[in-house]
Amino acid sequence: MLQIESIILFCLKQLNSERTIYSIYHLLNGKKSSQTIQDVHLFSLKRFFGIYEPLTRESFDEIIQAMLEKEWIYRCGVQRYHLMPSGNLFLEKYSLPAYINGWDFHQFTTLFWERLSIFIQVTSNLVFEETKYTPIQRNKDVHLWLKSVLKKIFLPKKEISEHLYSELIKCFDESKEIDPSLLVFRLTGFQQIGLTPNQVAKKLNMNRHDYHIGFINALHYLIQKIERESNHYKILFFLIEDIKQSDELTLSARKTRNLLNKGYSLEMIARFRHLKLSTIEDHLVEFALNIDGFPIDTYVDKELQMRILGISRLSSTRELKLIKEKLTKVTYFQIRLVMAKYGER
Repeated sequence: MLQIESIILFCLKQLNSERTIYSIYHLLNGKKSSQTIQDVHLFSLKRFFGIYEPLTRESFDEIIQAMLEKEWIYRCGVQRYHLMPSGNLFLEKYSLPAYINGWDFHQFTTLFWERLSIFIQVTSNLVFEETKYTPIQRNKDVHLWLKSVLKKIFLPKKEISEHLYSELIKCFDESKEIDPSLLVFRLTGFQQIGLTPNQVAKKLNMNRHDYHIGFINALHYLIQKIERESNHYKILFFLIEDIKQSDELTLSARKTRNLLNKGYSLEMIARFRHLKLSTIEDHLVEFALNIDGFPIDTYVDKELQMRILGISRLSSTRELKLIKEKLTKVTYFQIRLVMAKYGER
């Protein structure tokens, strides 16, 4: 399937050597730094944010080394790489996972899987009136969620499993791109213990990285399908009905925004919160990225905004240093703020 290679090659192509290779690692890990969040928007990589949190730096380095040896990429600077023609051909041949949506779903993908797996385990055992088994998930909040859901479903308890099964079959039947076994082999039910991720990867003859990507892609497919056609998946909809996308701003940024709305200057907020001014500036970049219509004229006048955007477009670059070299009396903060507000467009 070679999905992890496809994703990394695509990210490299988008970055166009303007960021180091580890910006991709932080992207896949879902690092919530101002730089990573800004890169996600600037280079149109939102769908891959946080899709591989367990990926270690050592494993990532091994993947990059293998791609070098296959001559798909070459070094073009310190920790910077570019695609070779063979890398571009590979990217054309192997499509990216169709349903991955890390930016929207990474915060509750694990919760969705915990709910789905324990829902199937419990309803499976209900059919056979089995009460002595160990719950596959230890998350107490998930246990409480399931108890409340079972009370809401007005069906005989033995029939819930049948309806759940029918809805899952319908979901998977409507996509030829998703292999249900990516999930099914991990499910636990009556007298049946699910396999571990590594066991499923081995069973399906996949490497662990591609299995993980395939698994996340399948979960994101289910989330989108259930969300979009909730009337057809009334049992499955219980899995996501109370999951709201939380504010995309970090907690610290929300505190800064509250003070900003009260009329505090950036310097005052930094002193009040005992933070560096650069941290408060990072928060404003978050606002420009995530809040529609967030005004930046106070920090960068209109004329300077147009000059920054003009240089970026003419030079085909989003690299702050290169833009700054062509302007006098401009700060990195001002460039970042403008690129955050308009860069993706």
